[in-house]
Amino acid sequence: MTELKTQQSDASVNSFLESIEHEKRKTDTVTVCDLIARLTGWKAKMWGKSIIGFGAYEYHYESGRSGRWMMVGVSPRKTSLTIYIMPGFSGFDDLMGKLGKYKTGKSCLYVNKLEDVDESVLEELVVKSIDVMKDRYEWSAE
Repeated sequence: MTELKTQQSDASVNSFLESIEHEKRKTDTVTVCDLIARLTGWKAKMWGKSIIGFGAYEYHYESGRSGRWMMVGVSPRKTSLTIYIMPGFSGFDDLMGKLGKYKTGKSCLYVNKLEDVDESVLEELVVKSIDVMKDRYEWSAE
């Protein structure tokens, strides 16, 4: 069984934030981290070299594969700010319709700049996605 390359670590979130060269992406990343921390009360942790995650859940698949992953996270990628909404976006159509300008992947919300989205809608999306994850999985704030 292969282990996930991206693991939670004790690396410094602040050092990572300071290393972000794109000033707007850095500011947006800090804002989203502050938003998630305020909403959850959870401490930010580094996952791999470039993802800041909050909370964690344990998953177990019928195939026997299992692991641990963040409940919600953010990463300042080159082309966009990526916000990890782990249950994906189905079931959140009402919020997605009000969110603003974005693109999505399976569990990734890609935002060019934070001003492109309604922050209050983003807050609601984060809270509701965490609620879904808490219902589905064993989880912890660490």
